[in-house]
Amino acid sequence: MKNRISTLFTAIICGLALNLHAQAPGPKVGIAGLNHDHIYGILNDYAKGRINLVGIAEPNKHLWEKYGKQFHVPDSLFFGDLKTMVAKRKPAIVLGYNAIGNHVDVVEVCAPLGIPVMVEKPLAATLEQAKRMEALANKYHTTVLTNYETTWHPSLQAAYDLIAKDSIGAIHKMVVHDGHQGPKEIGCSPEFLAWLTDPILNGAGALNDFGCYGADLMTWLMHGQKPIAVTAIARHYKPAVYPKVEDDATIIVEYPTATGQIEASWNWPFGIKDMEVFGNTGYLHAVDRDNLVMRMRENTRSVRNVPKLIAPNDDATTYFHAFLNKTISADDDRSSLKYNMIVMEILDAAKRSIKEGKRIVL
Repeated sequence: MKNRISTLFTAIICGLALNLHAQAPGPKVGIAGLNHDHIYGILNDYAKGRINLVGIAEPNKHLWEKYGKQFHVPDSLFFGDLKTMVAKRKPAIVLGYNAIGNHVDVVEVCAPLGIPVMVEKPLAATLEQAKRMEALANKYHTTVLTNYETTWHPSLQAAYDLIAKDSIGAIHKMVVHDGHQGPKEIGCSPEFLAWLTDPILNGAGALNDFGCYGADLMTWLMHGQKPIAVTAIARHYKPAVYPKVEDDATIIVEYPTATGQIEASWNWPFGIKDMEVFGNTGYLHAVDRDNLVMRMRENTRSVRNVPKLIAPNDDATTYFHAFLNKTISADDDRSSLKYNMIVMEILDAAKRSIKEGKRIVL
């Protein structure tokens, strides 16, 4: 009797959850792929009723079962391929949570149908793939966006706003650290690890995985200005763990009036995403997501717990909803195709610099 009551209770809860999802407001959202561990973020939004999820394209049925059970996703939303899903469900936007090297395949399907795409960072595994995505976006007048976790960090926005007010003078140097102990060490899923540590499907190792953050932030701080040269080195500290790709990279990005240093690693003793900006009269350090240190020439130092971000620039879901509702253009910011083509040029030049052992002039 107790088991039957428990089963009935579970069924009621699941039914309520499905009813909530069915009534979720906003445009129809489709998902391409489930083998990226960032998928938890958007599925949590689905569980909260924040998105109107109409279909998921994923060939691996083990992942159907895994995420369907965890987030109460009905079987009717799963499809084995993207073409079938978009034809039957007609989403207003498709979010890519698949291997970076397969992002181009998502755009190949969606762009001719006029469906905008938002992929997880970076835009593509290679510059050639990115150029193909750009060509498709231009040909079919569709939008391709890239989602970075750091876009939604209040400390980075606060730093940007202070720089815009000329609080620290002209930027001379930028340093961005992004990384952690390593994807295997922190417990990434087997499906995620399989492509993240593959030089074809990810395009590199730590260089692509974490180097893209710094390239995106510097492009933003420099207002879309392209660098004049890139120099990079890579290290392979854990070949037994990551035999196919580098696990540490340092990239120097040169601008006419400033220099950027990107440090990307799977070898640090803890996770870090921070940014330092040195101006003519002051210094800003976005220590973590919420805290910003400011120091001026007079050695006065202040620590700011920065205010929360304001919608639609507070998370990816509100951002793409605003884009679909035409309240933002999404064409000149950290998520834009314009900025992310520059990111891909920086990453491509870094790989060439490592391979050729020289400074790459762009």
